[in-house]
Amino acid sequence: MNGLPERSRIVQAALADAGVRAEIRVLPDSARTAALAAATLGCQVGAIANSLVFIGVAADGGRTPLLIMTSGRHRVDTDALAGRLGLAGIVRATPDQVRASTGQAIGGVAPVGHPEPLETIIDVTLAGYHPLWVAGGTPHTILPLSYAELVRITSGREEQVGD
Repeated sequence: MNGLPERSRIVQAALADAGVRAEIRVLPDSARTAALAAATLGCQVGAIANSLVFIGVAADGGRTPLLIMTSGRHRVDTDALAGRLGLAGIVRATPDQVRASTGQAIGGVAPVGHPEPLETIIDVTLAGYHPLWVAGGTPHTILPLSYAELVRITSGREEQVGD
């Protein structure tokens, strides 16, 4: 963990607590987008598991942050996903909401290491890639995980999330 940014050390500790031995890599350039990360790693863009924070809106108006882990090769269909989750809607979180929910910045949100566990939805499309590459707490850090590890450490709900 020596030499990792503070946010990445928190992620590394959460991974270790979950029994995952994955090395967080510090990249020379930002991996803020799936295309940038895939180019840097030399992998398919679909193997990049984007960590996107949304706000789930219940029928009674209640709001809950959702972490949606989706393949870098497509976008989240918020209307269809809201229907499958029994929500009135799903809206994109603001940068401040992302930071408040995860403690991490957009472009670097890891699947773990948040102040409180987030309800997590995992794109079933990610099961077709090994390894998956997820952000490590900053836009300059990334780590490999298996699909099974991602589901387990997040207690994620597996869903079709995109087109």
